[in-house]
Amino acid sequence: MLTLTELICFPPAACLCLVVVNVLFWPKVRRSGHARPRSVSLLVPARNEEKNLPECLDAVLRQGDVIAEVLIYDDHSTDHTTRIIGEYARRDGRIRRVPAVPLEPGWCGKNFACAQLAAAARGEWILFIDADARLTDGAAARMLAEAEARKLTFLSCWPGLDMRSFWEKVLMPLLNFAVFTLYPAPLALRRPETASLGLAHGACMLFHRADYEAFGGHAVVRDEIFEDTVLARLWRASGRRGLGLDGQDVVRVRMYTSLGGIWQGFQKNFFPAFRRQSSFWLFLLFHLVIFLLPFVLLIAARNTAIVSAALGVLLIRLLLALRFRHPLWSVLLHPLGETVLILIGLFSWWKCQSGRGVEWKGRQYQTTEVRSQKSEVGSVRT
Repeated sequence: MLTLTELICFPPAACLCLVVVNVLFWPKVRRSGHARPRSVSLLVPARNEEKNLPECLDAVLRQGDVIAEVLIYDDHSTDHTTRIIGEYARRDGRIRRVPAVPLEPGWCGKNFACAQLAAAARGEWILFIDADARLTDGAAARMLAEAEARKLTFLSCWPGLDMRSFWEKVLMPLLNFAVFTLYPAPLALRRPETASLGLAHGACMLFHRADYEAFGGHAVVRDEIFEDTVLARLWRASGRRGLGLDGQDVVRVRMYTSLGGIWQGFQKNFFPAFRRQSSFWLFLLFHLVIFLLPFVLLIAARNTAIVSAALGVLLIRLLLALRFRHPLWSVLLHPLGETVLILIGLFSWWKCQSGRGVEWKGRQYQTTEVRSQKSEVGSVRT
């Protein structure tokens, strides 16, 4: 029988061990590599991205001759996105606007945009990036060289986070905290056949085009709100080699700029990310009991077990902050960030279960239940 001290201290200690392994042994994309000229089609889904697109395309145009073409799907934009694409297309003949077609029933907007881009691409490799992604110089060549060296047909680079406002610095590091306290990243290298170890970040995904088409492309995850990791797992399940690597030196993103944006973005993915309701509630309970409760108990009692558990959580945050270059002071505000994260999870669940659904980019996705085999988007309204 475990003692109370063991019950309080063991889970943070186990998570700490996993984080140490991830921090020390999860590989980064190598810093150099030779790639064949004009072998990559770079694809950008864009819906009302006038604020992000210029910096994104400036970074793309610095990639050199590895880029054969740059296709941008102008997804019914109502801002100046169309004009910006036209200006850049006049600067560089490789840039081309892919005009939007009506969103087909049963599809999520981004997945449909990616499918249209892939259908128009002609490169041997296709690289999807979000409009808020900023590739570092030579990133495309490095990714392609890494994929070929590891004999991969799918490579996703986990981006670095650019954070400027207070709430970004408090909440955005929790993305990496939530993933790398549970996911054994180095193990995915040793077990490429294990579908459950698939990992991807939708901001930066490289595919061998022939394999992507044979696999079925984004049509396989057409109704997935949380499509990137689902795609990575199905890719592995099909017998293909896919991997997620630390790509913070390859690509960086500023995902959200305000507390409201973070709240909306997180709640869009939170509940739909889980295959079963039981998994969602276990995750929420785990975070509440293991990563938040020790700090609450410190108010009433400061025994050795509680202090050790709280310090263990802060050490996890510190290690991840050092690896991913998060602000170190945000570690001390972990209880605040964790509280907001749990509230966002509950709000995401309530919106989905109440039938209100989640909204993103002006589209409403009605998700009333998380299925065990494949999460469902009941309907999409444009």
